[in-house]
Amino acid sequence: MNPSDPISEPEASSPVEPALPLQIIVAEPPPPPPPPVFIEPVKKEIDLVDVLLISLISVGSFVFVGVIAAIVYASAHHGRQLDPKQIATNVFFVLPTEFVSYMAILGCMAILVWIRHQTPLFQAIHWNMPNRNSALRALLIGVGVTFASEIGQFALNRWIPKTLPITELFKDRPSALFLAAFAVLVAPFMEEIFFRGFLYPALARWTGPAVAVLITASAFTVIHGAQLGYSWAALMPIFIVGATLTVTRAITKSVATCVLIHMTYNFLLMAQAFVATHGFRDLQGI
Repeated sequence: MNPSDPISEPEASSPVEPALPLQIIVAEPPPPPPPPVFIEPVKKEIDLVDVLLISLISVGSFVFVGVIAAIVYASAHHGRQLDPKQIATNVFFVLPTEFVSYMAILGCMAILVWIRHQTPLFQAIHWNMPNRNSALRALLIGVGVTFASEIGQFALNRWIPKTLPITELFKDRPSALFLAAFAVLVAPFMEEIFFRGFLYPALARWTGPAVAVLITASAFTVIHGAQLGYSWAALMPIFIVGATLTVTRAITKSVATCVLIHMTYNFLLMAQAFVATHGFRDLQGI
């Protein structure tokens, strides 16, 4: 045998390590998943909080812009004695100031609904442009509302004051033309966005459609109170117009349709005054 052969010399072979005992390893269960995080969905519909915020913004806008406009007007007429009543009835001061305030409010509306509802303004208020047939019906409704308003004024004429504050704005032909353009092209747009775009839907989800129509029409009437000397007889047709516009909004779900009716109504009133005063040249009887 070969002495260097480990097989020949078993004593020289490497010792065999004893086998380890069998160990059963039990895997630990995975940790439980974290509880789901509940994220409240963004409410897409305008609510009463929006109405309150826009109301406060509107007041602040009119005050701030009005003060700035008064300062600019006074600076432009430095050295002259200014009559506050004359300024308040100066269409070329009042309407541009109101227009700037409207634009500020409109911008705040867009920012507000985007922050609170992550929705574009016209989508949030349900602008919904009418088709041709709906637009035609809106024009006819505007004519009908104007006719009903004229009947109401005729029936209540004995209780309507002979002179109203709004007539003081019709000082001359340029003022009357500027006022008529503003009443047809600007005022209906902003008033409908607030009353039928913000106020009515927010109220309707809280009070129901019927009560919301009454409240919205009443609020619409109140904002025209100063123009008509807060005469109940002069304001009654305005309430009827406001109720008609709000019912239209409830049925059509379209603020654009309400704007079209409102523009038609104001246009016919201004056209009637235009004809009656021979093109706003004879403003004594307006």
